[in-house]
Amino acid sequence: MKLDPRPVAAGGEHLSITPMAGSDVREVMRIEQQSFTTTWPANAFYQELNDNKLAHYYVGRIGENIVAYGGIWVILEDSHITTIAVEPRHRGRRYGEVMLIKLLDEAIARGASWMTLEVRESNDVAQALYRKYGFTTVSTRRGYYSDNNENALVMWAGNMKSEIYSNRLRALRSTLTG
Repeated sequence: MKLDPRPVAAGGEHLSITPMAGSDVREVMRIEQQSFTTTWPANAFYQELNDNKLAHYYVGRIGENIVAYGGIWVILEDSHITTIAVEPRHRGRRYGEVMLIKLLDEAIARGASWMTLEVRESNDVAQALYRKYGFTTVSTRRGYYSDNNENALVMWAGNMKSEIYSNRLRALRSTLTG
């Protein structure tokens, strides 16, 4: 049974996650530019939405406003988080965690047993969140980020279809809804 992991925002509103549509890209780009020094161009999002059958992207809304987004690729039993971001003024409210759970749930529902991602070596907050959800660092990609040649840590979570991982997700989800 899936619980609805929607923490309450400061104004008493809930984060609602829906599939990303082309009409969302303008707002997604606003958050992208606030969140990353090297950004994806808008056409990359349009291509992911329209041309990549392996891609699945979502937006998180407070009321009508998009405040978070995330995306994955699912290729057979492997999945890859391509991007995840929360508008800076909405950070610290666990919306990134809610989006991560959505991405994990979608990957598992689509048959993935494994998930990977790259994260900046300096992004301790994101690394801690990923470790909380069972990701471990397996390698380093030297000079991965073109803006400053920062290394990326490659993290993997595995056995996501197992009872142990299901129990972990259930327990972590309950901390968001309880």
